[in-house]
Amino acid sequence: MSQTLLEGMVVVEPAASAASLEAEAFSSLMVAHVDRAYRLAWAILGDDDEAQDATQEAFIKAWRNRGSLRDPARLDAWLSRILVNSCRDRLRTRTRSGARLVELDDLHTRADESTAGHFDRASTRDELDRALASLDPDHRIVVILRFWADLTVDDIADRIGVPAGTVKSRLHHSMRSLRSYLEGPR
Repeated sequence: MSQTLLEGMVVVEPAASAASLEAEAFSSLMVAHVDRAYRLAWAILGDDDEAQDATQEAFIKAWRNRGSLRDPARLDAWLSRILVNSCRDRLRTRTRSGARLVELDDLHTRADESTAGHFDRASTRDELDRALASLDPDHRIVVILRFWADLTVDDIADRIGVPAGTVKSRLHHSMRSLRSYLEGPR
């Protein structure tokens, strides 16, 4: 009789621990967001190595603070906020340490006619990069989130944890500074 009961039972292997299931689920969520997170970090920082480090740092912070995610549907905003804060810290450290962009020789003057258009576009892109680098970290972040990540003012406010009015003010001042930088003498 005990053998008949055993034959009808399904033998269940020991279940994976709750912690390993949680780690696996969290890991799969993060994998789905890593490319977008890196691209955002690169847009804010403008440096490949710094963007990789900031992304890794943000994912570590996300793992350590995963209990603070109250609404899984808002994972993207939660992770973006952690990433933006990580980038902001790096920009502030860069500013304090006196790190500057390295100026390259004016390659445009050496270009022949067939490559002049490429150099013009690169030159314009470099000018814009220098102009963005001239902004303080908080202003640079709102510009990148608004015009690169195409977020609304309210979404930016949510991601960086400030009122929408502050975002609007930072955008206004940033655009005025960028315009002045790009139009002014160099």
